[in-house]
Amino acid sequence: MKILKKFLFRQAERRLKKVPALYRGQARFELHYPGKYSFGVGSYGLPKVHDWDEGATLHVGAYCSIALNVQILLGGHHHSEWLTTYPFSSMVPGDIPPCSFSRGDVVIGNDVWLCSNTIVLSGVTIGDGAIVSAGSVVTKDVEPYSIVAGNPAQHVRWRFDPVTRAALLETAWWTWPAEEVSRVAPMLCSGNIDSLLEYAKQRKCHE
Repeated sequence: MKILKKFLFRQAERRLKKVPALYRGQARFELHYPGKYSFGVGSYGLPKVHDWDEGATLHVGAYCSIALNVQILLGGHHHSEWLTTYPFSSMVPGDIPPCSFSRGDVVIGNDVWLCSNTIVLSGVTIGDGAIVSAGSVVTKDVEPYSIVAGNPAQHVRWRFDPVTRAALLETAWWTWPAEEVSRVAPMLCSGNIDSLLEYAKQRKCHE
């Protein structure tokens, strides 16, 4: 039975090559974590999700870039305030409280870049447009368009000035239809912020 399951899984992996590139990451994530979490359009990469069924879930926004060896922990925190951190409730019988817990859902915004070997702990929200540098351990929320690094991850600098950050968040371009986002990709893949903001302004006038 295990051999058959592996064979069918590999066949499904091969079929992913026929999925358009913009949707392939979404399809691959769903193949590995069927029906468990949400993973936005355009996002790609396959994080290792550690889930101990402690009530938390994972939400990944659209157009996120997730590099190799990214790990997301939806719980598994031991009680440091107890006399021991050893998981007795999992090891011996008896009326023992659960040895681990979750701090809540992990929410990764849109257009987020998680670099290689990033670890994200439960209860964390990473804002739209943020960048998490390689090897970082994210223990608390990350503001939109912030660049963070280190263990624990700390704010290093902003990607843009406050006015630009607010304007980009207002466009919410990642919510536009995928076909439209593909058309404006040349604008997005440039430093010409004014062009995108003007396009968004004209777009709003015609809604």
